Amino acid sequence: MPRPAPLSTTLLPGARALLALHALELPQRDDLCGAFCGALALRAGGVERHDGQPIDQDEVALAAGSIISRLPDPTILPHGEVGRRDYRLALPLVDDSAASGTTAVGLLDAVHRLSDGRLAAIPYSGPWTAGTLDGLFELTVALEHPVTLVANFATHHLWGSRASVPQMLDYLLDGELQGPPPDWDVGHFACVVGRVQGPGGNLYAVADTYPALGSGGLHVQPQERLAAALERRDMPAGGVIVIVAAEDLATVRSGAGAIDLVEGAWDNGTIARETPR
Repeated sequence: MPRPAPLSTTLLPGARALLALHALELPQRDDLCGAFCGALALRAGGVERHDGQPIDQDEVALAAGSIISRLPDPTILPHGEVGRRDYRLALPLVDDSAASGTTAVGLLDAVHRLSDGRLAAIPYSGPWTAGTLDGLFELTVALEHPVTLVANFATHHLWGSRASVPQMLDYLLDGELQGPPPDWDVGHFACVVGRVQGPGGNLYAVADTYPALGSGGLHVQPQERLAAALERRDMPAGGVIVIVAAEDLATVRSGAGAIDLVEGAWDNGTIARETPR
């Protein structure tokens, strides 16, 4: 009888701390998925407060210039979620819910300012393939300090978040891409925290912003599906923001350049607002 093919699971540096924070912070407040992820990255990187204020999704939203919809729109939420609007801080409003949220540029600025430069945020707009995704993970998993990969993707390219064990094994062992249909259809931020490698392909672990997705907000995605979701070819652009200790900035830039990732922020369709200084 042939021996079972080996599977290998790897977490990014600091992922366990981020996952503990993730469980406490769920769910995101309406329109604050980017700020939610930014807050996790900052706190996992050791930044708990700024100017006496706690680092949470509201604090990041304010620093990033996030904009929230004037009225809740339950149609854009994943099934089982009712939304959350208990904002701690007063944030600017917009009538068009499609233009609400956080820009990539705003999130970059917020991480730099709220960490007082202790953390660096580097945006990569692509190209996104299974190869570049794997290359970025290999680069960042080798770092000694905590690292967070904040992915800005199109959810309709993903597997649904509740893949069965047989579906996951069929993919990992045989490369079978057939999985559950997508849960929802929006542009979205979430954190990539780990990877399961198999002979058929790699599954990436995603810490999402709603507990109804996967198991307590955690689910896995095939590398091909995640890469397509990051490319966002059929909607405003996406990418990955790599958040690392400032001393790891040069290493990440050099390594990302070697795998031909393009550094630069993208326009994800959210209204840009000037942030407070």
